[in-house]
Amino acid sequence: MGKAIFVSYKYSDSKVFQLRSVSGTTTARDYVDKLAGLLEQEDYLYKGEDDGESMATLKDSTIASKLGDKIFRSSVTIVLISKGMKDVTVADTDQWMPWEISYSLKEQSREGGNSKTNAVLAVVLPDENASYSYYITQNPLCNSITYNTNMLFDILRLNMFNHKKKEENIRHCNGQKIYQGSPSYIPSVKWENFENNIDYYINLAVLTRQNINEYEVIKSI
Repeated sequence: MGKAIFVSYKYSDSKVFQLRSVSGTTTARDYVDKLAGLLEQEDYLYKGEDDGESMATLKDSTIASKLGDKIFRSSVTIVLISKGMKDVTVADTDQWMPWEISYSLKEQSREGGNSKTNAVLAVVLPDENASYSYYITQNPLCNSITYNTNMLFDILRLNMFNHKKKEENIRHCNGQKIYQGSPSYIPSVKWENFENNIDYYINLAVLTRQNINEYEVIKSI
């Protein structure tokens, strides 16, 4: 059996591109269903669950227990970035995804065993117009990509471009500073690229995890 994969996503986000296989309105959950099938074909163990439960009445200890149980045996977390995943009117601490990412990044001890920080990969879903521009901007002139990390939960944003020596590996183009190599602990990839080369991108996240000491990893929200 391959690596155990936990998937973090916004269950009800409908600001995603319509899938042909879905008769009604497509949501991020439909992409998770498709992702689960793709992972199974590649012999990965899918461990994602939905975020339909309200956090309003849950204590921190209850949240910790639920997430610890779900994430403990996984080694890779895939975060589905979608345009409507973050409710800007609600604190990050009152939304499920930041907690899931936080527990993926923490080392845990449960049932007499220990788990390391997960490898984490951000897979970006296309929006209603099949565009990624809400998060990714291609810069052909400089052969570079700009990521709109300000739209992310803080724990995602802070774990991108967090390589301790990223300033030593840059180039300049058209007045821009462009980071080269692997500047982020959590790398990002478009959905269409990911589904065509799952192993490559999961292994990219795993390789980054092997070099975790090179990054300033933020684990708490």
